[in-house]
Amino acid sequence: MSEIRNKRSGGRLRNTRRGSSKKIHQTEWRNPINCDAPTEPLPEEGVIAIHNAAMKVLEEVGIEFINEEAKSYLKQAGCHVNPTSDTVKMDRDWVLEMIAHAPSEFTITPRNPDRSINIGGKHIVFVNVSSPPNVMDLDRGRRVGDFESFKDLLKFTQYFNCIHLAGGYPVEPVDIHASIRHLKCLHEKLILTDKVCHAYSLGPERVEDALEMAKIASGLSEAEFFSRPRIYTNINSSSPLKHDWPMLDGAMRFARKGQPVFVTPFTLAGAMAPVTMTGAVVQSIAEGLAAIALLQYINPGTPCVFGTFTSNVDMKTGSPAFGTPEYVRATQISGQMARFYGIPLRASNACASNAPDGQAMWESLNSLWSAINSGVNVVYHAAGWLEGGLIASYEKFIMDCEVLQQFQRYFEPSISDYSEESLAVEAIKEVGSTGHFFGAQHTQERYTKAFYSPFLSDWNNYEAWEEAGSQWTQQRANKIWKTILEEFKTPIIDESIQEELSSFVAKRISEGGAPTDF
Repeated sequence: MSEIRNKRSGGRLRNTRRGSSKKIHQTEWRNPINCDAPTEPLPEEGVIAIHNAAMKVLEEVGIEFINEEAKSYLKQAGCHVNPTSDTVKMDRDWVLEMIAHAPSEFTITPRNPDRSINIGGKHIVFVNVSSPPNVMDLDRGRRVGDFESFKDLLKFTQYFNCIHLAGGYPVEPVDIHASIRHLKCLHEKLILTDKVCHAYSLGPERVEDALEMAKIASGLSEAEFFSRPRIYTNINSSSPLKHDWPMLDGAMRFARKGQPVFVTPFTLAGAMAPVTMTGAVVQSIAEGLAAIALLQYINPGTPCVFGTFTSNVDMKTGSPAFGTPEYVRATQISGQMARFYGIPLRASNACASNAPDGQAMWESLNSLWSAINSGVNVVYHAAGWLEGGLIASYEKFIMDCEVLQQFQRYFEPSISDYSEESLAVEAIKEVGSTGHFFGAQHTQERYTKAFYSPFLSDWNNYEAWEEAGSQWTQQRANKIWKTILEEFKTPIIDESIQEELSSFVAKRISEGGAPTDF
């Protein structure tokens, strides 16, 4: 079988138009390189101190693994498994030996090989908002997530070139029963997007269904599909110091198939972790490395990403806070530690605001800058996140994508080009002290691509802005998402593959999908 069956000659194709409309200006698809040196708040002795503290937690306190199979593996590996509890203590030498197997860089190839992405090194990729229970837009307000909104947000994910991965559900569609939700949702994700997909680790049925569906969508044989990374999962620890059954089960299934696993402790300083940010980072590292070590023992070389989600709470209310100074520093420190261990790093574009307003954007910019200057490789929730992850916002998705495009322009080496032509001494001579550069030949040759061109920002003066309707950013974003939905075309997929995928979903739905207790 060929590398990708949907390119075979004679196949029937649906929706043959690919690419975005010219109505909305956006940057080209790319796998950005972060050319900046990372910010490193800690001296070498600080990095070693955090490492030693995390190792002491693993050796002296231990991590709970609420999964008998995981404990069996760890006992086999020589770890101390408490016979009367789920606590496992790990020797630091063994942990370091295991995580040394994890690749520092890897590539994930989705059903469309042109959408392959590189994870690690100086690469940075962006993921849509994932897993909020609620959705919001200016027309309908805040409401419980539903299937139609889920599909709308997937269309935004596919449309924007600055979004590289279709992460977890962009909103939880609670109008679909949990037993079959994964089948209908992943079916839509694999049809409406051709980008790298995520699958939840929420029980064996959901994981095995997801792996099979992704394989079908690729048009590849079993051996071809699992010969390299194709789909990924993200697991969270149940902080403090705990990994639960379904996520461990899913992570181990992915590891045995050689598919990437992102391990992301969710440590909120002052609540689920120590109130000091370095203490919270210590706990986060202990939780993350414990799971990564397990996965490397099961299948050495399994692609893994260490995720940081270390922030703080509002000590007056207990509510999570994001985009704070503490969040920024914790992310930077986590970046140092990830490079120390040689593992790619995940962070998030997080904010606590309840609306797509100024607070949302300054908190998001703090989060994004912390990711950029920390050398982060994967930015989760990069577009659409509100209310500490409880809302997926249509307008915020559009606003975030404007910012993401600007960052990706910022990464372009051409801005820092110091060739003779870019230094422009001859142009400066030509214009002198009495002219202007608008009409200079140097400008005329370059002006169309010289600067970033926004699709959302309004750069007009006040009078022109007022004459155009005095629209605030959220209102302009509202119009843009409607334009995207009107013109959206699904990416190419072979009709026979789509039929096979739909048949599998129908069969599994008829069988009841995944068991639930309701």
